[in-house]
Amino acid sequence: MSGRFESLRCVQEANVEGKRVLIRVDFNVPLRDGRVGDDSRIRAALPTVQLLRDKGAVPILASHLGRPEGHVVPEMSLQPVADQLSTILGDEIVFLKDCVGDAIRQQILDVPSGTIVLLENVRFHEEEVENQPSFARALADLADVFVNDAFATLHRSHASTSGVADYLPSYAGLLIQHELKALSHLLDDPARPYVAIVGGKKAKSKLGPLRDLVNHVNEVLIGGGVAFTFLRAMGSPVGASYVEHSLLDDIREIIRLAEQRDVTLTLPEDVIAAPEFAEGVETQECPLDQIPEGWLGLDIGPKTIESFARRLDAARSIIWTGPLGAFEIAPFDRGTRQIAEVLSKVNAYTVVGGGETGEAISSSGFGDQIGHISTGGGACLALLRGKRLPALEALGV
Repeated sequence: MSGRFESLRCVQEANVEGKRVLIRVDFNVPLRDGRVGDDSRIRAALPTVQLLRDKGAVPILASHLGRPEGHVVPEMSLQPVADQLSTILGDEIVFLKDCVGDAIRQQILDVPSGTIVLLENVRFHEEEVENQPSFARALADLADVFVNDAFATLHRSHASTSGVADYLPSYAGLLIQHELKALSHLLDDPARPYVAIVGGKKAKSKLGPLRDLVNHVNEVLIGGGVAFTFLRAMGSPVGASYVEHSLLDDIREIIRLAEQRDVTLTLPEDVIAAPEFAEGVETQECPLDQIPEGWLGLDIGPKTIESFARRLDAARSIIWTGPLGAFEIAPFDRGTRQIAEVLSKVNAYTVVGGGETGEAISSSGFGDQIGHISTGGGACLALLRGKRLPALEALGV
């Protein structure tokens, strides 16, 4: 692991035998018809949970799910997660109907060593996101030791991610350690050329990352919906494609910053266009200046894929955030899938910033051939952009 993380307190150092250990995990999983639709985040937490269980601790798992805004929302209960966790482990776990309070604490005291406890959604309490000390203290009162293994939340200063560390001996779990080790390759002295791929639906969410990334990379390949606002800012036609007109001046500022830093911005030269985003619609491959009237671009075209592939083949470090098209519906997933295949073959260290991009690449069948797919897109980008990660600082960094 990078020298910048050498002060990190790791779970392997913790004395946990016979103790209650509060573990912040990331069980913010998709639910479909009351069941877990994808349990990869649950499985990612198991090595730390099992380590603590084997050491004779009582693992107490805390997580959020969705954004209930401080209210009890039955559809965002962690009960389906408890059911799936029990199925994976082949063992019963104890699911509690709240996450703080004397009754919850007593129930935890009554469970035998080695029993896994899952608390209800911490965001059912508005004090969680506000990081209120009283709520952090109430969580801390449930345990003797705190372990954070929710990498995806490290950039959040919430009660269960950083506040609780003020009251308990605190350590980083195995997943966080793995993520930091993997991302260190792009932090200290990345092999160059260092190329960023930036996609996604909206430019607004990518303005901050782009401003910071141009200080670190040699080239940025821009696709997805983000590209059309860039193209319009540069005076290129984009048909009826979605453009965030209020951001054009901000985009031009990023373009000037890239020029000052001698960073190349590479944009699409052709697209897959359609009259609407829907299944079974007519599509057309066309240059930007030949998008039919009223049609919109929904994926990068074959010439752009070829151009991106050439640049990626020359790269030695790559970070990718955001799909390059409307990948949810074929054939608008082709650009993302083909670039995923390119990344699986390049002679470069490759990192995918989780979220939708990670889902798209995993479904493409090339996930196992990517250097690292992060479990947290926001936290991954924040780290690589040089931003503060409050919950990581709480672990000694």
